[in-house]
Amino acid sequence: MSIRELCEQQELQTLSPRAAKSTHSQGRKFSCEKCDIRTEFQKDRDRITHSKAFRRLMHKTQVFISPEGDHYRTRLTHTLEVAQISRTAARALKLNEDLTEAIALGHDLGHTPFGHTGEDALNEMLPGGFRHNEHSVRMVETLENDGRGLNLTFETIDGILNHRTKCKPATAEGNIVRICDKIAYMNHDVDDAIRAKFLTEDDLPRRVSEVFGDTPAKRIDFLVRDLVQNSLPDEAEIALSPATSDVLREFRTFMFERVYANQLHAQERAKIKSMLGLMFEFYLKNPEKLPEEIRKRLAAGGIGGIHCLSASRLEVGSDAEIKNAIADYIAGMTDRFAQKRFREIFMPTAWEA
Repeated sequence: MSIRELCEQQELQTLSPRAAKSTHSQGRKFSCEKCDIRTEFQKDRDRITHSKAFRRLMHKTQVFISPEGDHYRTRLTHTLEVAQISRTAARALKLNEDLTEAIALGHDLGHTPFGHTGEDALNEMLPGGFRHNEHSVRMVETLENDGRGLNLTFETIDGILNHRTKCKPATAEGNIVRICDKIAYMNHDVDDAIRAKFLTEDDLPRRVSEVFGDTPAKRIDFLVRDLVQNSLPDEAEIALSPATSDVLREFRTFMFERVYANQLHAQERAKIKSMLGLMFEFYLKNPEKLPEEIRKRLAAGGIGGIHCLSASRLEVGSDAEIKNAIADYIAGMTDRFAQKRFREIFMPTAWEA
């Protein structure tokens, strides 16, 4: 018996009845040889962490745009924090930690440069709109690995697609990541806001500090404990308790009003939207300036390789296909690469004798 088969057997014997089991996976779009050591969900995790899209998260904004300090979160550190919190909850509930980790590590692969500001900009430019969760699926199904995608399991793709608040993942592990993503970003974003002197701890709503605690660590600990305790019975819904959810909504409203919509931040958002908009129009008028691999993909049959899970924003027709290709290109940029490309296109080059 191989190490993989021993791991699969251990899953069947030790995990909760509602946990996703590797042997029961709905599989991949393209069949591939099984590994002697790793389960299917472990392979998903490794494919994500070795992808180019994952490495680019290091230089993508979480909330604060081009921060000078070394300790502000990036999209990569946020992703790692979500994975850690999610695994803690999954282990306590005897769910599949490998699937949980794969979903968490892949959930933001399709995020744009400059965080949600970049997403809003692309959303306004495309007739079908742009949503980062759908683009994360497009990234792993179509754009990574020279257009071949990562060929992940259904369960991992479903969790990535449905990690947003209003979505409903097909697995308990997907629900864990959906909730822990919120737990992570709200507490770590407020920590960064205090570091940036946008806020002080005393600015938080009194109920948040009284119920959850007066530091990010205490609040995360409280929320994870609540999630686990409220979801403990195997037949229970994976969810925070109603009372905790009510306070979390108040916390989220406060963060949107005081941090995400902060007027100082709004000035920078306007610059970013203008920058990405100008680049989008430039490539629309000059598609021959797009990178060679994108031009080849367009010439070979347009956007290609679309899976039903990630097709909602994609249009058909030559003009629409070019717009989708431009959106793919811009969404894949890091903050600093977008700034570099903008300077190359629109700023005069210094003359060298």
